[in-house]
Amino acid sequence: MTALLLIPLLLPFVMPLLVRRALDRLAPAVALWALTAVALVLAGACVAALGALVLTGLLKLPALAALGELVHPLRTPSGYLVLPAAAIATGLLTIGAWALARSALRQTRAFRTARAEADRRPAAGDLCVVDSPHPDAYALPGRPHRIVVTTAMLRSLGPAERDALFSHERAHNRSGHHYFLAAAELAAHCHPALRPVRTGIRLAAERAADETAAAAMGDRRLLARAIARAALAGQTARSTRPDFAPAATTGPVPRRVAALLAAPAGHTRRSMCGIALLLAACAALSATAATTGAVAFHHEVEIAQGEEPR
Repeated sequence: MTALLLIPLLLPFVMPLLVRRALDRLAPAVALWALTAVALVLAGACVAALGALVLTGLLKLPALAALGELVHPLRTPSGYLVLPAAAIATGLLTIGAWALARSALRQTRAFRTARAEADRRPAAGDLCVVDSPHPDAYALPGRPHRIVVTTAMLRSLGPAERDALFSHERAHNRSGHHYFLAAAELAAHCHPALRPVRTGIRLAAERAADETAAAAMGDRRLLARAIARAALAGQTARSTRPDFAPAATTGPVPRRVAALLAAPAGHTRRSMCGIALLLAACAALSATAATTGAVAFHHEVEIAQGEEPR
């Protein structure tokens, strides 16, 4: 059982390699969905495995075994392995929960502040202009969706470039990319190896919005120029927007600009299927190991309670 529970804790370390391949071989929108789904599965399996390890260690202690109505403490192959593993798992879960709570509180405050500021401003459709010397523009979720842009950013771009930037941000809001970014943030707090996946999801969201905006405008070079100029203008500005509010100036901008200036990448079905199968196999293996380990743990608890003969 303990060996099975280690699999979900180790599999996330292979994800950085899979993330790079997914971004190269899958269409941006497909990569966004695939990486987010796999990240959530791996994060859930990791938390389940850590929780099972903690409970296994706790139920080996006679006092806690009695509270759990166990006839005898939980039997495992080696207490010298299980108890330290349970202690480490407890520490990891505590640190992760604390970091997630702090991040959620900070993001909630940032969202409320940004939303209150946007609601105080007169809006032209979904566009909200904020008077600020710091160039910034981002898609703000909520009801209704808003595109928040500062006066400094407007001064940095020409009329056509402004339209291109707004088209990019509208693509974020229409596609609900803030949900993907929030899921990536959650997964990154469940396992440190999933932080590169969070970065990959953010890039996939930006690339997906780039392609949607380019198709809507019919001018990839104009969009590339608008993104580059907006990024240059905002590189020294300190934004207070929440992390799940996507912005055209985030991510590796040179890579995004190069992708827009190049012809739309054609992906062979074989390469797409290959990376998709690898991602699916990684998620399935992690989920299966966590589920099997949890079932085995439950079976051992039933035996310790005297409900089943060994």
